[in-house]
Amino acid sequence: MAVDNSVDPAEWIAEQIGACEPDLLRSMVKTMAEALMSAEADAVCGAGYGQR
Repeated sequence: MAVDNSVDPAEWIAEQIGACEPDLLRSMVKTMAEALMSAEADAVCGAGYGQR
């Protein structure tokens, strides 16, 4: 079973703004970096999330 790792950008930004997080940019960069690293690792391994 595949896990959907996609993030809806508009929904995510609305949540961040609604939470009044003081460091929105840091949070955005962290989330995007994690998503990119995860995608790169999946491509290198040739396996989806949770697969060996």
